Parts: sequence; structure tokens; C-alpha cells
Amino acid sequence: MEYSYVAYTEDKRTVKGRISAANDDTAMSILNYGGYQVVSLKQAAASFTSGRIAAAFSRIKPQEVVMFSRQLALLLESGTDIATTLDLLQNQTTNNTLKKAVGQIATDIRGGSLLSSALAKHPRIFSRVFCQAVAAGEQGGSLEIVLRQMADHIERQATTEKKIKSALAYPIIVSFVAIAVIILIVTFVMPTFTQLYSAFGAKIPAATKFMMDATDWFGRFGLYLLLVVVVIAGFVYAYIRTPAGRYQWDALILRMPVIGRIALLNELSRCCRTISLLFKVGVPLPEIMTLAVQSSNNKVITEALGQVKEELIRGEGLYKPMAKRPVFLPLMSQMVGVGEETGNLDNTLATVARSYEDESEDRTSSAVGLIQPIITIVIGLLVAFIAISMFSAMYGVYGQIAA
Repeated sequence: MEYSYVAYTEDKRTVKGRISAANDDTAMSILNYGGYQVVSLKQAAASFTSGRIAAAFSRIKPQEVVMFSRQLALLLESGTDIATTLDLLQNQTTNNTLKKAVGQIATDIRGGSLLSSALAKHPRIFSRVFCQAVAAGEQGGSLEIVLRQMADHIERQATTEKKIKSALAYPIIVSFVAIAVIILIVTFVMPTFTQLYSAFGAKIPAATKFMMDATDWFGRFGLYLLLVVVVIAGFVYAYIRTPAGRYQWDALILRMPVIGRIALLNELSRCCRTISLLFKVGVPLPEIMTLAVQSSNNKVITEALGQVKEELIRGEGLYKPMAKRPVFLPLMSQMVGVGEETGNLDNTLATVARSYEDESEDRTSSAVGLIQPIITIVIGLLVAFIAISMFSAMYGVYGQIAA
């Protein structure tokens, strides 16, 4: 439940706020433990204010979590206690959703919760991998180191995703502009030329007739065609949302030329980073594999990781289960075997992750470099065909007038 309260601090300042607790007594105990003298405490009514609606749909950028983690590590190293550190970070946070979450985490800490438990109450901001790593850092007394490692981990993932989006931005924009130009030509320019040719009774060339017939057909049935496309897309989207549909869609992506290899490299690099990081901070391997399964975005790899986890629990290790499944590339399974033999699994998988990230970036750049000239050629051919269709008929009209 959520309660609203009015209280005095130790220096006699009046404060108002909200707190989450199981019941009134728990909420009162948490506030008293935090040094507040409670004046009033009542259950908060559910409300749908603009701030709550904005918080529900707002997105926390990875860079904000990175900055939060690094600043938290820095302040903890300076000797500041966690609750005071969180208060300082809350005051300088500009994102309202993160600001509110940090305040709630500080309240939970004052109520006796561990930092990892308090973070886990905000899964939209802090992933389970993040919370599990923090829990391992708390147990091992290396919380500051873990926070920095998690910041680096999140930053690497965000940088990789940003590079891919930036590389694909130009071809997508050019494609949309080209499609818009062609639609304008076919919708507004071609009908004008059609009326001109009809008025002169000119003999229309085959290419021009094809364009005119296509324009006429789209004018009559274009709306129905669009409706059919939307309905089919809706059914496909609904099917992909089912477990079986999502699995088949992810399997299709992995089998696609060029794109499939890039998608596989991105998934495996994320998996290697996750296992490496959690192994380094001391999380047991079965728990690591559970978190690796949950952090994967591809159902084919998720299922394979789940099978590896089951065989790991049966005592078969990591190398043999991974080597039996082709979705795990040879470099990854072989380096896992080396890491198990030497006890250096974190460093070997970090090396694999860097290798896959570099290969993914190179392949993405090459694919985009190939897409751009293909798009240019296709658009040029379409525009040339339209231009030839219009002007060949125009010359025919001029020829008939001259005759």
C-alpha cells in the first residue's frame, strides 16, 4: 500500500511525502527509523495525475542509469552512507521518474532494506542482472566496484545499439523520401498527363499505358489494398506476440542473410558480457544462467540457454552443452571450455564479447554500405521509368500535332 505522510525532521523541518509499506505500523516504523516524527499518516488515494501518467510512459535512458551508478559508487567510496548518498543523487536528478524512484529507494534503505532489494522494486529502471550484481557486491563487500562494472556494461550495450541505429538511419530516411516522391508523382502528376494524352487522342506507348493503368488501379483500389495490408500486418503482429509465433519470428531473423549473423552476434555478445560480469562478482553459475536467459531478446537463444542451464545443473558444465548447440558459435563454446579449465571464465568471455561486438559493427557498416547504393539504383530506375513513360508519350503527342 502507499501512504501519504506529514512529519518533522530532527532539525524541526516539516516534510510531506509518500511511502510504500505493507500496513500502517510498518509505514510508521520506517519513518521513525529514518528520523521522522510523524504528524499524520493516511492511505493515499489512487490518482491519475499528469505526473503519474507521464511517469508511466516515460523512458529512462541508459546513460542516466550509467551516471547514477557511477555517482553512487563515487559517493560511497567517499564514506557517505547509502541513504544520504541517495538523497544527494535525488536532488540532482532531472528525470522525474528516476527522481521518484531514487527517493523510494532511499526510504526503503532507511526501513532496513538492502540496496539490491530496494532496486528490484523498480524493474523498469534496474534490470534483474543489475540487481543481482549489486546483491553479490553487497555480500562480497565490493559494492562500489560492482556499480562501476555495471555502469560500463550498460554503457557498452547502449553504445552498440546507438551505432546500429545511426548506421540504419540514412537508408531508412532515403527510402521514405523516395517512396513519398514516387507517390506524389503517381498521384498528382500522372493524372494530369493522362488527361492531356486523352484530349489529343494520342497513341500511347506501352510503358506509358502501363503507368496510366497502374495509376488508375491504385486510385480505385489503393484504399482497399492499404486496408488488406494493415489487416495482414495486424494478424502477423498478433501471431508474433504468441510464444510459438515469437519463436518462429526469432528463428527466421537468425536465418536471414546478412541480418541473421548480425543479430546472432549481438545476442551472443550480450550473453557473454552478462555471464562475464556476474561471474566476476561471484554470482553462482546456475543463477548466472537464469539471468542470462532472462536478458536475452531472442527466443531461440533463450531456449538454448535454458537447456544449457539444465545440463549445467546435472553436472555437465558449460562447454559440452554449448558445443552441442550450433546457435553458440565455435569461438564462444571453445573459449568457455578454456575458461572452465583455467578458472578464468570472466576474462575469456569478455574477450569473446569484444570480438563479437567488433565483428557485428563491421558487418553492420558493410551491410549499410551495400544497402545505400542498392537503394539509389532502385530509386533511380523507378524515377527513370516514370520519366520515360511520361516524356515518350509527350513526344508522341508533339509528333501527331506536327503531322
